This record gives sequence, structure tokens and C-alpha cells, in this order.
Amino acid sequence: MKPHHWPWTFLVFTVLGVVLLIAGIAAMAGLLRGTHPLFGDDMAGWALIVSAVASFVTGAFPLVLRRLAERESA
Repeated sequence: MKPHHWPWTFLVFTVLGVVLLIAGIAAMAGLLRGTHPLFGDDMAGWALIVSAVASFVTGAFPLVLRRLAERESA
């Protein structure tokens, strides 16, 4: 059986998505309110969470393409 390697873009966008998700949750909880004026807005947390979801979806594309290529060659 051939070893499976994760695409670099999947890993990068997943890590970015996790960071954005954690920051979004912290912003919604009010933990980042004093760090930057943009975090004073209530919608800043939602914007970070939506960006995290977009990063996860962007990272999923290379993973799906690699899986399809592996299935095609098998």
C-alpha cells in the first residue's frame, strides 16, 4: 500500500483556519476587546469565524483532488 501524504496547502489552510477560529471565539467572548480597536465591534468575532470556515473549505479542495487522483491511479 502506498503511503498517504497530506497536501501542503491543506495543512497550511487548516492551521490558518484553526487560528482564525480560536481568535473568533475569543473575540466573541470579549477577550480581545482591548487589544485592537477593530475587536471592539461585536461583528469582529463573526468575521473571523467566517474566515476560518473559508480557510477550511479552501484547504479541502487540494485534499479532495489528491484523493480523486489516488483513486483514479489505483
